[in-house]
This record gives sequence, structure tokens and C-alpha cells, in this order.
Amino acid sequence: MQISARGDYAVRAALSLATAYPSLLSTQAIAAEQDMPRKFLEAVLADLRRAGIVRAQRGAEGGYTLARPPREVTVGAVLRAVEGPLAGVRGLRPEETRYEGSAENLPGLWVAVRAAVRRVVDEVSLAEIVSGRLPAHVRRLTAMPDAWEPR
Repeated sequence: MQISARGDYAVRAALSLATAYPSLLSTQAIAAEQDMPRKFLEAVLADLRRAGIVRAQRGAEGGYTLARPPREVTVGAVLRAVEGPLAGVRGLRPEETRYEGSAENLPGLWVAVRAAVRRVVDEVSLAEIVSGRLPAHVRRLTAMPDAWEPR
């Protein structure tokens, strides 16, 4: 799975909002805290607002806040709001792929990859990341001997 800059910025902005919840944060404050370009952040926040993940309030005291408590917002929801489906194969959903011959069973692997990604991003809330208390099954993944090694 490749996380784009847009996805990374969206999750980081959501974490800033989770930390401040239920208070409002300006785009300027988020951009400064997370060291990201304000214009790009504004586009990301617009996607999150359209998806119902954040609320915007206009005015001098305006800003953004999460639409729901941080424990109810998953990383998967944030990523989907800005990236679309989590796993795709040449622009298709894994279950839409079809192959002939020796690759005929490959769709099953692509569906399993998507399920594995979901098992992490859909089961970790913003509150868990902010608190540093990830679910046990996610902690076990990060504790695997080769988890932190590049391949």
C-alpha cells in the first residue's frame, strides 16, 4: 500500500484536530504544527469536510474540528475521504479483477491484501494514535522482527 502525500497530510491534520477536539483549529495552526503547505492542507480539509469527517466554522474565531469524537474516527475513513478505495489493482477493486491461466487465483490474493490493510486502518482510531495505545493486533505487527526493515 502506498500512502500519498495527500493521505499522509489528511491523517496528520485529523490527528491535530483529534488532539484539540472539540476546539476549533485554524488551517494556519494545523499547517504550522504539522509543517505542511497551507494551500494543500485547505484542499485536504475540504475533502474531509465533504466526507463528513470534519466541520468548518467561518469567521474570525473559525476553524475546523472533527465532526465526531476522535475515538469514532478511523484512519481508514480519513484515507478513503482523500484517496478513495484503499486497495486497487490497475484502477479496479480487487474483487473485480479476472485473470486466465496461471494467474486465475490472483484475485483472492488481492482481496486478502485489502482485508489485511482494512484490519489495520479500519480498526485504529485517531484517539488511539494520539494516546499511543494502538490495538494489540497492530502492536503485534509492529513488533515482528522484520517489521521496521525496508524491503
